[in-house]
Amino acid sequence: MHSENSPASHLIQIAKAVVLAVLFCLAAVIVFSFVLKFAALSESVIRPVNQCIKAFAILFGCFFAIRGEKGWLKGLAAGLLTVMLTWLVFAAVGGDFSMTWLIFADLGFGAVAGFLSGIVAVNVRPA
Repeated sequence: MHSENSPASHLIQIAKAVVLAVLFCLAAVIVFSFVLKFAALSESVIRPVNQCIKAFAILFGCFFAIRGEKGWLKGLAAGLLTVMLTWLVFAAVGGDFSMTWLIFADLGFGAVAGFLSGIVAVNVRPA
């Protein structure tokens, strides 16, 4: 058994956070796509809603997977990896792997969301 502060434990926590975040993100995007199909929403809402989904997904993953010290660092890593993995998944689904400057904006957003989520995760525990 690994101690809570061993490097292996940190990596396992990050991996769990990323898996939870990606699953949350996929589920939320599917729900949002149904909402778009049946509601008369403008296309201008898609990008902000997707960013909110990513932020909540990263918070969800960090909140339930990250413990102990260095929450900010583990959260930062989880946020970056979540953005990269979700980009790969959605690029594969859409068949478009072209990279634009927006991926770097998303990586920055994911890093900040993960950083803050990691801090929250180690300081606020679920009841």
